[in-house]
Amino acid sequence: MCGIVGYTGPREAGPILLEGLKRLEYRGYDSAGIALVDESGDLFLAKKAGKLANLETEINGRTPHAALGLAHTRWATHGRPDDLNAHPHQDCSGEITVIHNGIIENFRELRDELEAAGHRLTSETDTEALAHLIEDAYEGDLADAVRAALRKVEGAYAIAVMHKREVSRLVGARLNVPLVVGRNGEESFIASDVSAILAHTNQVVFLEDGDVADVRPTGIEVTGVDGRPRSRELTTIDWTPEAAEKGGYETFMLKEIHEQPEALRQSLAGRLGRDGRISLPELEPMAAAVKAATRVELVACGTASYAAMVGASAIERWTDLPARVTVGSEFRYDPPPLDGRTLVIAVTQSGETADTIAPTRLARERGCPIVAVTNTVGSAITREADAILFLQAGPEIAVAASKTFVTQVTTLVVLAAAIARLRGTLPDDEEVGLVRALQALPSAAARALELNGPGASELARRYVNSRGFMYVGRGATYPAALEGALKLKEISYVHAEGYPAGELKHGPISLLDAECPLVAVATRSATYDKLVSNVMEGRARDARVIAVATEGDPQIERFADDVCWVPDTHEVVSPVLAIIPLQLFAYEIARARGTDVDQPRNLAKSVTVE
Repeated sequence: MCGIVGYTGPREAGPILLEGLKRLEYRGYDSAGIALVDESGDLFLAKKAGKLANLETEINGRTPHAALGLAHTRWATHGRPDDLNAHPHQDCSGEITVIHNGIIENFRELRDELEAAGHRLTSETDTEALAHLIEDAYEGDLADAVRAALRKVEGAYAIAVMHKREVSRLVGARLNVPLVVGRNGEESFIASDVSAILAHTNQVVFLEDGDVADVRPTGIEVTGVDGRPRSRELTTIDWTPEAAEKGGYETFMLKEIHEQPEALRQSLAGRLGRDGRISLPELEPMAAAVKAATRVELVACGTASYAAMVGASAIERWTDLPARVTVGSEFRYDPPPLDGRTLVIAVTQSGETADTIAPTRLARERGCPIVAVTNTVGSAITREADAILFLQAGPEIAVAASKTFVTQVTTLVVLAAAIARLRGTLPDDEEVGLVRALQALPSAAARALELNGPGASELARRYVNSRGFMYVGRGATYPAALEGALKLKEISYVHAEGYPAGELKHGPISLLDAECPLVAVATRSATYDKLVSNVMEGRARDARVIAVATEGDPQIERFADDVCWVPDTHEVVSPVLAIIPLQLFAYEIARARGTDVDQPRNLAKSVTVE
């Protein structure tokens, strides 16, 4: 997620903005930029790819004595991570300056309209279109122009805007992306995150969806995009700047678990058409290769391999192609037959996983068309792929994956549907039903957090002294069982195994007793009845049972000691909701055991060695 900082007041803006960007470095970024306007209306702008230090070197003390400014760290979603695409962006005249976090879904249409009207857009970003829209609407009042421009915009955004003729004014707006305004005497601040401005003020207004804030040194006024006034109260923040980086949560992992609804919303933005169809333009250049493919090989490691299992299942469900998942470290040394008709999908959060990159390079040498699924723009895997699907989940700081798992699942499901549509094997009603389920998924994830968050600590307390855990699922729920077991192992150091539920009787059932609970992912599915039968086998061995089940299930409570409820959804994407209570359970077990949740022993976020 990009970082936004703005300042207007009596002090010199440059140092305040650079300090704010440093407070946002933990979010991750690939470029940084700053724009300042002095009292004469002269504008200074600098932006550089790479680390914030590169921007500071570029500036080299050249910032003017300006009391108005904007600064930005970019996490690329549209366009390469280079100087040109870095923020801020400007209009044709160079008078309007914009920084933005989010995704403008209709930016291609807007760009075409703007260029047809004579505007010259120079970057690859969606943000630049905003500056030109505001330019078209500007008639002497910046807030009016911003409101008019936003009425044409579809998508999610947090923006901050300034005009060189209005030397003490910022305008901010948000829709589905956080933005906060701070006040302190005769100065005002705007930021994507409280941590950026907490060193200067603890009096803030959290803007709400559809808000447009007119920010001046003397105060702020909030309206809707329609211009109608909105009442917003100042909130006093009692966090330290360090705590603010975690959004008030005690750890990054807990913060990231709770960010999953927004991560899903961002990841799906632009991929679900208004016509009820999947939209994946990144795949269009590979259309011929997709149509010619005879099989699909997915390569991944750890959490990504479990997400890949969901993707493989979806591909086989909707297409005539066999799809197989191979762990990256095995693929290279025992590769399947590879040729130009083998579609390879490489899944890696960091884009730098050596065990995934090596087999991807092998596949490229054999002439395979390659799709990369990653969260990191400019990473090594992107240089090996013919098409790149970015998760757009924002930075994930905790070592144990949470929001990158759920966005990997949804991205792979969207990819599977897009492949099926290209091959003519996806029924219209199935596609429409899937799109509806995906559109509802962010709200359903929020509901799953609401259902399971308050009771997770007490549930963990009842099981914290268990010797080990057996996680089971069937069909679509099996990958969720594997990921749930991995989360527990990673952060609590308690042994846990994930198995297909039908395999219990073929060996693992010997481990079950009163000290080894059974965790069953039993959401509504085609294999639900058989899974319940497997749960009963565990109960017969005195194992306590924790079930993850669909809200409204009338029978699961008869077979389980504890039930974690999740909303109903399309079976293919059910792991997205099923994993949420398992993440919370693992987290609370780890906290009860006193482990370092964000930095578990022996683990690294990006595994760059084989």
